[in-house]
Amino acid sequence: MNFLAHLLLSGAPATTPDYDDIVLGNFAAEAVRGRAQVQAYPDTVQRGIRLHRFIDSFTDAHPVVRRSTARLRGAGLGKWAGVVADVGYDHLLARYFTEFHPAEPLPEFSQRHYALLHARRAELPERLQHMLHYMRRDDWLTGYAKPAGLERALLGLSRRVPSAGVLASGGSAFLRELPAYEADFREFWPQLRAGVGTEFASLIF
Repeated sequence: MNFLAHLLLSGAPATTPDYDDIVLGNFAAEAVRGRAQVQAYPDTVQRGIRLHRFIDSFTDAHPVVRRSTARLRGAGLGKWAGVVADVGYDHLLARYFTEFHPAEPLPEFSQRHYALLHARRAELPERLQHMLHYMRRDDWLTGYAKPAGLERALLGLSRRVPSAGVLASGGSAFLRELPAYEADFREFWPQLRAGVGTEFASLIF
């Protein structure tokens, strides 16, 4: 899953103890490598890092996600099929955000998280500090809801990541078979939420 899903799966301010730390760790985990880097953070932030890794492991191993990635490999995305699935699933989450998170509109959710992360940007790895600036300025999270936002996100990745030029066509490949990917996402998302609630309750609470 990509940024929007990770943030949404971090819990809620009113019910999740150490919520800000969980969000920070979940976001920072994108660029935290190795035991020493993890242990440099307070325990509450480490919980968010472990949550992020659980989400990634659960997602990568799930048969529904593998069905999506197999379809994307068949469309020519090769080893980058998983990246396209992650960003594509965030597009679907954003597109139907009020259905999956009726408590808060996507623009408000996005701005609240930009503010939280910006206030604590000094605690993020340098690469993420730089990325957060552009994410906030260009409102990536809300932009995911539009097909153009999906294509723009994957085009940006194709330019930033060596040998990932094929990602430039990832958005159009996903959108060509959107009903199939939406069916996959709708089957997968409640299982992911349940998995996070069950497996990580001890870490978060």
